[in-house]
Amino acid sequence: MSGAAAYASARLAATQPRGLHGLLAVGEFRALWASHALSAAGDRLALVALTVLVYSRTGSPILAAVAYGAGTVPYLFGGLFLAGLADRLPRRAVLITCDLTRAALTTVMALPGIPPGVLVALLYLVTAIQPAFDAARAAVTQDVLSGSLYETGSAVMQVTYRLMMLGGAAVAGLAVAATGPRTAVAADAATFLASAALIRAGVHARPPAASQATAPKDRHSEGRAEKTPWPGSTLSCIRLVFSDPVLRTVMGLGWLAILYEVPEGIAAPYATAAGGSPAAAGLLIAAGQAMILAAPLWASLPETARQRWMGPMAAAAAGTLTLTALHPGLAASAAIFAVAGALGTYQVTVGTTFANSVPPACRAQALGIAAAGLVAGQGLAFAAAGWAAQAISPAAVTATAGAVGAVIACSLASSWHRLRPEPTQLTRPEPAALTT
Repeated sequence: MSGAAAYASARLAATQPRGLHGLLAVGEFRALWASHALSAAGDRLALVALTVLVYSRTGSPILAAVAYGAGTVPYLFGGLFLAGLADRLPRRAVLITCDLTRAALTTVMALPGIPPGVLVALLYLVTAIQPAFDAARAAVTQDVLSGSLYETGSAVMQVTYRLMMLGGAAVAGLAVAATGPRTAVAADAATFLASAALIRAGVHARPPAASQATAPKDRHSEGRAEKTPWPGSTLSCIRLVFSDPVLRTVMGLGWLAILYEVPEGIAAPYATAAGGSPAAAGLLIAAGQAMILAAPLWASLPETARQRWMGPMAAAAAGTLTLTALHPGLAASAAIFAVAGALGTYQVTVGTTFANSVPPACRAQALGIAAAGLVAGQGLAFAAAGWAAQAISPAAVTATAGAVGAVIACSLASSWHRLRPEPTQLTRPEPAALTT
């Protein structure tokens, strides 16, 4: 960042109040937040509607499952090969283009007479575009917010997403039943258009990150200037992420969610084995979203505490699941999943630490790689857990995933304890640091 840009960023920080009130006072963040909520709600609505539509047209559970599985393979592709567009091109333009493209594709899906195979293909295209949008939005959020306000904003984004996922499926089911799947898909197209309009009106245009990128200056990024990849280059960015010990460790702490969120993938058989009906699976999934309640408490801690406790929280989140080896009942299992979910709140700090540690020229691509790995890993973990639950009890599968996660988390926590930089080396200037 040039001296003038750094000064402008510091001046922006000085004018931003802190906390949730300060967050909502930033007009650009309000536009990004509303856009994010619309996109998440619309995506859940379209996914449920298209799954129902494909099944009603074909009667094939396999095709319906393929449609519902659209969140894994295409997201992996998009995260690896499309997220870098948000580094090479103006990020606001990427956000608007992604929204308009998805609106067009979704509108085609809502037309009558589209073959089921084409519907699934279009859904996969929509999902493949999502990582570019997500990476651009995350990068723009960091452009808009400064200092601790950035982590508060990231927490709000994550909580919003989880709320949409938690209630989205139920609301989507009711909407599809009331209006029909095609109308629900058309409504998803409308959410994309509304999102594009919000971003166009509420987010300022900025030049591409590549045009203003300079070598990082913090201790933790020393020597990275010669390793900074060409903006948007997938292979060089992968090499950077996996060769840098801090980035590798922080990303590993984020990827632990692959293991401690295994109960979500086998919630139905777990609920049945615990003495509940298959419908009780919803209770277990909802319990795992306790991060929604814990996030405000986590955000209230000093930054030094959040950095220090990331590793132990990760180990505890996974380790808590080992209690399912005792085959607890439904209520006790829900409590265990709630505790694990609440401990998973450390992921907020993982995300902001990772973003702050990546050179600006490849930030969006790096975020896309991290997100793609997490999504792909969860898809594989859910499939493996489902397969294993046919041979051993779902409780034993969950406990095993927790034990493996805890061992990995302890190793990562030890690495993070050695590598952890000072908070001032990971964040931009706070308002208090300014003397005007």
